[in-house]
Amino acid sequence: MTVQNEGPAAVAEEALEVWIDQDLCTGDGICAQYAPEVFELDIDGLAYVKSPDDELLQDKGATTPVPLALLTDVRDSAKDCPGDCIHVRRVSDKVEVYGPDAE
Repeated sequence: MTVQNEGPAAVAEEALEVWIDQDLCTGDGICAQYAPEVFELDIDGLAYVKSPDDELLQDKGATTPVPLALLTDVRDSAKDCPGDCIHVRRVSDKVEVYGPDAE
């Protein structure tokens, strides 16, 4: 049984973080539409994650915590992203639970 097939409630007990692979980002902006508190398009046309303080994190591989209240929106962003560039993983063991590399 994998976490991918379980609902958001199943992973809600664990701290999650999200990051974007800008090399695969298409700049479609779906993520920013779903969860503007977590994702933002920059002037370069690519999506980035934002810190809990609303700061755009532009370092390669930068992660930000996934707020529990936005878990469904972040999960849907990863599922619907045309570039398959959004990765949501557990903080404890770095296992991806939503995104292209999910088990």
